[in-house]
Amino acid sequence: DEGLVIENAGLTEWPVPLLGRFDEQFLEVPPEVIQLTARTNQKYFVCTSPLPLAGGAGGGPVDADSPTPNPSRKREGDLANAFVCTANITASDGGAAIVDGNRKVLAARLSDARFFWEQDRKKTLAQHAEGLARITFHEKLGTVADKAERVAKLARWLVEEGIVKSSPSTCDGEGDRPQGGGGAPPSALRAATSPSKLEEDQANLAEQAELAARLCKADLVTEMVGEFPELQGLMGGYYARAEGLPDAVADAIRDHYKPVGQGDQVPTAPVTVAVSLADKLDTLASFFVADLLPTGSKDPFALRRAALGVIELLTANQLRLGLTHPIYQSGALAGGRVQGYEWRKKFEDLVKARHAAGDPMDEDEYEKERDAIIERARSPEVIAEFGVRSNEALANLLGFFADRLKVQQREAGVRHDLIDAVFALGGEDDLVRLLARVHALQSFVGTEDGANLLAGYKRAANILKKEGFASPLPLAGGAGGGSLGSNVAPAADSPTPNPSRRREGDLALSYTPEPAEDALIEALDAAEPRAAAAVAAEDFSGAMAALASLRGPIDAFFEQVTVNDADDQKRSYRLALLARLRGAVHGVADFSRIEG
Repeated sequence: DEGLVIENAGLTEWPVPLLGRFDEQFLEVPPEVIQLTARTNQKYFVCTSPLPLAGGAGGGPVDADSPTPNPSRKREGDLANAFVCTANITASDGGAAIVDGNRKVLAARLSDARFFWEQDRKKTLAQHAEGLARITFHEKLGTVADKAERVAKLARWLVEEGIVKSSPSTCDGEGDRPQGGGGAPPSALRAATSPSKLEEDQANLAEQAELAARLCKADLVTEMVGEFPELQGLMGGYYARAEGLPDAVADAIRDHYKPVGQGDQVPTAPVTVAVSLADKLDTLASFFVADLLPTGSKDPFALRRAALGVIELLTANQLRLGLTHPIYQSGALAGGRVQGYEWRKKFEDLVKARHAAGDPMDEDEYEKERDAIIERARSPEVIAEFGVRSNEALANLLGFFADRLKVQQREAGVRHDLIDAVFALGGEDDLVRLLARVHALQSFVGTEDGANLLAGYKRAANILKKEGFASPLPLAGGAGGGSLGSNVAPAADSPTPNPSRRREGDLALSYTPEPAEDALIEALDAAEPRAAAAVAAEDFSGAMAALASLRGPIDAFFEQVTVNDADDQKRSYRLALLARLRGAVHGVADFSRIEG
């Protein structure tokens, strides 16, 4: 690659590339191992088939009919038993001696790699996984074996809850709805697969996801990954396939770290998605519960990257997942470990303090103090206090996702204030639905109707804020209905200018509304139910279109109607009308968060 070319050019004054060969039996080792060995240790380039040369270092023309010990390796694009090294001179023998020396060095490296490959396969991944109990994930969060157990439980839960499906196009549920639309999947697709078959597929998926999650970290204790840490995950996939585990499980083990950065491939296979999502959610929730948050530019546990990975997985696969539930589920799984660490640390500190003061505990006192600490840690009030702290930390994690979503969407041209406007509504933790709402909002505010409605909304919101008017949507005829509340007392026996819109409990007017006022009431009567129905169906473009119908009436209202009228009844009614407008708009997004 280009980086290796630059590196070789920097290491030599007169670079001369030379082609060499290594024993074809080394091709039994996974190609990534050969590439990494050749590149990292020797700065060699490896070659792929079809080979330009055959034979020794000098080579000759390729004989297409000649037999090869491993013809399956000779397909175009497969790794070939050839390498290119870079000499610093033009040798008189054409480089034969240089190539021979480099071949011997590479052969020694590849012999080590083949030894690791053979030794590791003498154990199953499950046997390797037993060694994870000896590796500390984090002192507050236990071992890597503890993490694998948490990930396995969460991966199974994601499948059993129908969030990750074996066949998304044939399953019922809200997860089948396309982004921004309200339609169900074609009935013909549903009919093609029986409910019992779908249940069987989901049960099989749950088993495979749990198995893959339990084994996904097992290669960390293998000889190969010990030598080449860059191959973690990848080698686990090779070992899983070599021992005969299902391809879906092997692929999930191989790819569960993905996506690891911007532009990285996002998994789409159901088992892989379940394990990758569970792994990242567990990491985030665990470290937040343990109060190990990123600060400034420091993010030692790569939590920002994990959050971006979750966002990519959810949006690329259109997974309908409310983040709140799995985050709290993950936090609960890690919480006991964190709490145990905190109280164990308190006991250790007590023992050290007594020893430093020259008053060490004897054996009986040690056991007595230890039992007292354990009893205290298990008390309801301590558990409740830790639960409050954990919930606060996990609530902060949702805000952390909002910040990462802004970063992730910035390159897509999505405005950060529009993401704030949707998040500010509260209760929106389904990122697929949230982004559909944000995209529709961005399209809307870019139109003339959207810009003018935003200006009218801000004017209404400023008036309400100045007057300290907090009543929601309590006007006669509106979708909100009900009495106006403490701002205006209902007058049930007074005449109403539009009795067809009056219902029991609605505000009865003692005056005739001005035409622009009445037009706004009628527009709200029509727009509110349309917008609410569109939001419920996740047709956010339709919701914006319903709000757009308010643009003309609100403009006319401000031009022709005095809100702060001398008549208290008129003033309060009109303020409530503006509050109703604000409420209708907030059904889609909090426009107060939108800039401009």
